[in-house]
Amino acid sequence: MTRPGSRAPLTTWTPPELASSARRYQRALWRVVEAQHTASTMRLADTLPEQALLEAILEASKPLLPPGTGKLHYLLATPFRYRPRAGSRFRAPFEGGVWYGAEQLRTALAEKSYWRLRFLLDSPETPDLKPVPHTAFNVAVRGKAVDLTALPLSRDRALWTHRSDYGATQALATAARSAELELIRYESVRDPGHAACVAALVPAVFGRAKPKGLETWFMAASRAHVRCVRGARGGETWEFAAADLL
Repeated sequence: MTRPGSRAPLTTWTPPELASSARRYQRALWRVVEAQHTASTMRLADTLPEQALLEAILEASKPLLPPGTGKLHYLLATPFRYRPRAGSRFRAPFEGGVWYGAEQLRTALAEKSYWRLRFLLDSPETPDLKPVPHTAFNVAVRGKAVDLTALPLSRDRALWTHRSDYGATQALATAARSAELELIRYESVRDPGHAACVAALVPAVFGRAKPKGLETWFMAASRAHVRCVRGARGGETWEFAAADLL
């Protein structure tokens, strides 16, 4: 989201310039999402048929899936379905959806941890967030990409890595769409290791790929840090300090 304060200048990169810097990109990416979809309706229904009916009613109330997403798994299609009021790094308010992934699991956890922390900071009266189950998965993408971590676009690194002003990156995404680019590779500003993330602008990058490597992670957040633990019994752990995420 774009927050008050000094704003970074909008990008001057044009669609032809971006097209000349495009390259083919192919890789499996990680994403972390809340694992509340099925559990929430299960608590409201007494039988499996009742739950299925409730799921169907909820599905009918949602916006229609945009073209190209009808055969995708919901974990891949959902980000393209909505046009939220709040923008994101490569999506302006009310614009079409963008699917975000990371080249490393740690990076995907850091990105999700930022939003858990952001929720707390935006809700001063909310107590610390107890562990909530999340699903981490990876999926292969392939398409025409522009890489903001490589020359010549890396010359504007200060614009692409601004921590709160997304004006330049949103403008770049608009130009990238005009250039018929499909993916934007960029540096994560939430991961302390600054590994790469990728924004998928169109659902075609998934082809027939399906989510793989599903893992359950529990995330607990305070205003000082966010802790991520794999599995209910406590496995691999990652902890991100608020100072790093913000």
